[in-house]
Amino acid sequence: MKMNKIITLSTVAFLSTTLYAQTDVEILQEQVRALMNKVAELEKTQSTPAATINNNGVDIEALVTKVDKIEKKQAKQTKKLSKVNALAAKDNLKFNVDFRTSYDNIQYTTASGKKYKNDGLYSNRLWLGMGYAPTDTMTFKGQLSYHKAFGASNALQRGSEHGFDTFDWVTNENLTNDSLKVREAYWLWTPTLGDFPLTISVGRRPATNGFLVNLRDDDKAKSPMGHLINMEFDGASIGVKLDKYVPGMLAKLCIGRGLTNANARFNQEGLDYAEDGDNLDNVDMLGLIFKPYDDGQYSIMTKYYRGYNVPGMVWSDQTGPNPTDAVYTMQNTGDMDGAGISFKVDGIGDEINDFLDETILFASYAWSQSRPDEVERSAGVLASGMAPGAMLGSDEKQSGTSYWLGLQTPNLTGGRFGLEYNHGSKYWRAFTYGEDTMIGSKLAARGDAYEAYWTQPIIDDAFSMQIRYTYIKYDYTGSNAFFGDGGTPMSMSEATAMGMDPVEKAQDLRIYFRYRY
Repeated sequence: MKMNKIITLSTVAFLSTTLYAQTDVEILQEQVRALMNKVAELEKTQSTPAATINNNGVDIEALVTKVDKIEKKQAKQTKKLSKVNALAAKDNLKFNVDFRTSYDNIQYTTASGKKYKNDGLYSNRLWLGMGYAPTDTMTFKGQLSYHKAFGASNALQRGSEHGFDTFDWVTNENLTNDSLKVREAYWLWTPTLGDFPLTISVGRRPATNGFLVNLRDDDKAKSPMGHLINMEFDGASIGVKLDKYVPGMLAKLCIGRGLTNANARFNQEGLDYAEDGDNLDNVDMLGLIFKPYDDGQYSIMTKYYRGYNVPGMVWSDQTGPNPTDAVYTMQNTGDMDGAGISFKVDGIGDEINDFLDETILFASYAWSQSRPDEVERSAGVLASGMAPGAMLGSDEKQSGTSYWLGLQTPNLTGGRFGLEYNHGSKYWRAFTYGEDTMIGSKLAARGDAYEAYWTQPIIDDAFSMQIRYTYIKYDYTGSNAFFGDGGTPMSMSEATAMGMDPVEKAQDLRIYFRYRY
């Protein structure tokens, strides 16, 4: 009835005034107070016939008209409030948490048959993600991280071996300490130029958990170059979507810097941040990514990169005939090229059955080639027969290849089961130092690597576990080294003949529990 409408709308109008500007509040409150007084009078006479109410001098139709006006005004204010709320939501920095506790059982066997192990390695890994989107086309994303073994670390051992385990390319993937470090920090702009959607991004961009690697890691792919590059990098990218021509087609140009040549602040010469002629040159990267096709079930990814002035340890002095007595220095060794093509099938056939619909198959092939520079060697080292060019122990271009096969299927528990195999040749070299494993990158192996895993959700998508076993059989040394003499490929017999005892077999059994929100 009209009386109920008057009471209801008047009350709503009164409450709504507290949400808006002071001027609007005063106007609406005056109107509502007057109406409420009249409503109070009318409530006393609700049982009185309409004619009696009219005889008392109250114009009900006029009241309804005023309430209708207030209702329209409130609707406008509500619309303004919705815009304010939407803007306020964009002004909030959104956080997410990814926390993993792992147990690893690690075993090594050297060429001479010696065995080394750690059958009780426990670690925690925290990723604290954040994002901010003030507009529909501009986003900031960041991620802080720590990754450490349980308890305190032996400071004498952490950061030893020339500091490679704290090198900027892998500082968040290796076990260090409980300090938070920046893993990602970049802005992403997604404008449209004509009919072509673009992506432009600058900062410490995602370059780990790449395409196909993400399946085992139970993550979304963060980069398209998992077989060739899987490590942290600072840089920029610009991409264009071409799916108006072919489903999923895109092209992207990436540039990055892995090392900056600059003096430290407050140096003795007063040349703050000037180039240091006695130090390493800038290490830069150029990458081209082209996805020719992706319809959600079948996808193809191609990539090419060149790394400029890549570094490595070089034998620059020698106190005796045995290379193990050499003195090492870090030098720029040359450039490195790489290319690859990857295929993924997400679902076999066309709705044959649920098992095949949820099965994933992939195959990937990659190639690398060194482009050595002349490096500084002492006369003693040259006299010992070492090549003047030190890139991967050679002064000539050397090419390597790798192929990688994988299968992932659903299982009866609602989880995922996966099998993977990859093989690398004698001179294969990848930038995969940040791969998530405790025994070195399996994709960098010059030899054979086998892996099986079972990932199981426990509480929806928030809490899960995984059991994973990785086994690597090395045919040649230097798989996980940088680009200098440490990357020289030698067979196990050649290495032992020179007095070395390299790792020939490595295995890692991992069990983890992971919380994500």
